[in-house]
Amino acid sequence: MTRSNKMNSTAMFAFALMASAVFVLTPDTAFAGTGGASFEPVWNDLKEWMQGTLGRIIAAAIVVVGIIAGVARQSLMAFAIGLFGGFGLYYTPDVLENIVTATIEHVGQVNTAVMVISNGL
Repeated sequence: MTRSNKMNSTAMFAFALMASAVFVLTPDTAFAGTGGASFEPVWNDLKEWMQGTLGRIIAAAIVVVGIIAGVARQSLMAFAIGLFGGFGLYYTPDVLENIVTATIEHVGQVNTAVMVISNGL
């Protein structure tokens, strides 16, 4: 074993030892998403902008541009993209909140029966 290989293996062992120490000493629970109250005003501002008067004006402008593009291209696809782009802009905050705050109902009432599936062999 050459000197550089011996140093590399020693460095890799030291790194593995430090990484395992970090994994052992860190808590089991994850704290991701438990805070962030300082960002609540930013979210509220963005939601009010998107669903308030400004959002409605921008959504209407997107729809109008889609109508004009549809007429210019003689295609309904440009109109549909503009229409659903406006809808998407307006309803995005509601969709995001419903996805992020979704919970599973009746978790404690899950049936614990096990069904055996067999192919008959």
